Amino acid sequence: MKKFGLWLIILALTIGFGRVNRNYIRNQLILTQEENEYTVTMKRDLLCLMMAYPGHITGIEAEDGKGVFIVMRSGRRILYDDKKEKSFQEKLSSPDLQDMLEQIYPLEDIQSLMPPNFDPGRIRVYSFLHEVYGGSKAQVEGNLTNVKAGPQYILFNKQNGAAEALDMVMDELVPLAGSNPKIYPFVFPMSGTFNYRNIAGTGQLSPHAFGTAIDLARNNKDYWKWATREEGEKRLAVYPREIVKIFEKNRFVWGGKWTHFDILHFEYRPELILKARYFSGQAKPHQLWYEGLTSMDDTTRSYIQMIESALD
Repeated sequence: MKKFGLWLIILALTIGFGRVNRNYIRNQLILTQEENEYTVTMKRDLLCLMMAYPGHITGIEAEDGKGVFIVMRSGRRILYDDKKEKSFQEKLSSPDLQDMLEQIYPLEDIQSLMPPNFDPGRIRVYSFLHEVYGGSKAQVEGNLTNVKAGPQYILFNKQNGAAEALDMVMDELVPLAGSNPKIYPFVFPMSGTFNYRNIAGTGQLSPHAFGTAIDLARNNKDYWKWATREEGEKRLAVYPREIVKIFEKNRFVWGGKWTHFDILHFEYRPELILKARYFSGQAKPHQLWYEGLTSMDDTTRSYIQMIESALD
């Protein structure tokens, strides 16, 4: 009888340890999967930045206990992820690169304003923008060039293909507006491009300060601080999607796809458009992390090699 009781105890312990072991293995697998998804997303984010701003990122460094840094042409290092839990407002005021690229910009059309705190493009890492567009007003002004926009010329930053992209927009948008009286009043008169100023109510520079944003014709229902959400919905419903498609095709994001809507606003953000085009979904098992790219030249291959050398 004692032997039988001892056997039951051993059996119970074995089953118990088996359950603990299975739970441990399952938890480790979940952790590994989450780590893999995080690493894949990080690699994709870094690749999008390198493709969007060619020549500016010269290296990637991973340091134990500190994180992953991109190394800029100037030698400056910028942290990818500070690993801090942040509210949406904290991401706006003190973002890292991971925060900036976290929300995937929707390339598909939208029928209503976005849900709370969905603002892909409003989060900006200023240390990065200063590196790629100019670290001061004088440096930004030195990077400006004129772009013809119908009867006028407007200033835009020539770095990273921004002015060239706006020129391509205008080549298509101006004739469209000229031939379509329903579209013309949404485009002209344009409200402006370069203006070295802070965003109202903040201490942060506007993207207009870098010469990388354009506001088209103004309506009092265009901006979340000027209008109610209901008024914004009505303005969104009538806004010509032909305008939006032309800008997005040339790597601009539209402020109409933000919770804090800015419907007249278009901003050159090639990294967000690239991520939306190529990496909008999660990587599948046994899939290369950069799978999704439709084409790959030698420069892109060198970026991939740099990322893998630093992080694998």
